Order: sequence, then C-alpha cells, then structure tokens
Amino acid sequence: MKKKHKKEKEFIPALGFNFLTGLYDSTIKLTMPEKKFRSLLIERIDPQPNEKILEFGYGTGTNLVLATQKSPQSHFHGLDIDPKVKEIANSKLKGKDIQMDLQLYGGSAFPYEDHTFDKVYSCLVFHQLNEQAKLESLKEIHRVLKPDGRLIVGDWGKAKNRWMRISFYIVQLLDGFKTTTPNVKGLLPEYIRKAGFTDVKETGFINTRIGSFCYYVGTKKK
Repeated sequence: MKKKHKKEKEFIPALGFNFLTGLYDSTIKLTMPEKKFRSLLIERIDPQPNEKILEFGYGTGTNLVLATQKSPQSHFHGLDIDPKVKEIANSKLKGKDIQMDLQLYGGSAFPYEDHTFDKVYSCLVFHQLNEQAKLESLKEIHRVLKPDGRLIVGDWGKAKNRWMRISFYIVQLLDGFKTTTPNVKGLLPEYIRKAGFTDVKETGFINTRIGSFCYYVGTKKK
C-alpha cells in the first residue's frame, strides 16, 4: 500500500546551498573520477530488460542517462526532494531524447505502492540526510522493493587513509558535520541492516580528491 504524505521536510541542496546547485555537475567533474565512479555504479546496478528500477535522489539526472543508455529496455524512475535539480534533470533527459517518470516528494513517505521495484539505487544522497532521515529513507526503499529486490548505494564511506579523512572535511563543511559524520565513520551499512536488508556489504571503493567513495549493496528478504 502507498503511504500517506506527511509535512515536507527541510533538505540540504546539492553542494549544501541552493545558489551552488547549478555548479554541481562541474564540481563533480573537478573533484571525482566521474567516468569511473559512475561506470562502477551502473555495473553494480546491472540493469536488465523489463526490470523496474528507481533512483532515490536522481539529482541532475546523469546516472539515469547512463543507466538508460546501458539498458534501454529497463524501466527507470526517479525520486528527489529538490525542485531545482528536477529542472536540470528534465532538461538533460530531454536533450538525450529520454522520456522518464521523475517525481518529487516531501522527504517522508515515497509515492509508490509496496513491492513496486526490482532494484533501487542511490548515489551521493545519504551523506546529506540526518540519522533519522537515513533510516526512514532506507525503510521506504525496503517497502517499495519487491521480495528479493536489491539496494545499491554509492556514497561517502569510511576514509581509507589519513589523507582521505582530511580531504573529506571539504564535504563536511558544505553538507554539515551532523549528516556526514555517520558516513565517514563507516556506519551506513548498519543503517541498511536496521532497515531490514540482508547480505549487506561494501563491494568496493574509490579514493577521490575529497574522500573515499564507497559502494554498498543489500537484499530484501522474500
């Protein structure tokens, strides 16, 4: 069943401030090995024909473009909280002649029925959510996944060396220490488990100019 919507919650925009949102794509290109980290994300999603796949926090739409190009016969959907990035994503998808269901929500219940998606993935979203929002969002993902459905997350994780920890302070200054500290402490897998997922594990990482970007997966039991 679809949950009722609650009062909209405040959110942290891309790069921490609304006026910086338009610079998001350029910032990613400058600070991260974009082709590599996105390719590894799509590889882990492994989209198959006719699968229904949701991106939680689609941002400017880059992952959705790449995923659709990888598997045109999969059915991709996007959910985000930020109207400004939706405008950018719609323009990007239109430029690639891709039609897709992009939705906005208020930060609580997802606007989907139980057991809707085969896979849900997220990229660079959870470090922007406080501890309660992390867990609530993961529970909603668990709800809308089909039995045996897969969760794939790419986000900042525990720093793999001292320099990665120091450089990650740049992200924390932009997005806030309260939301990012659980990530850099390596606690995101624990939140995924608390939300009901099994077989939770880190499947790899990339050290970037601003921190260790990690990949996590989990499965919803039947």
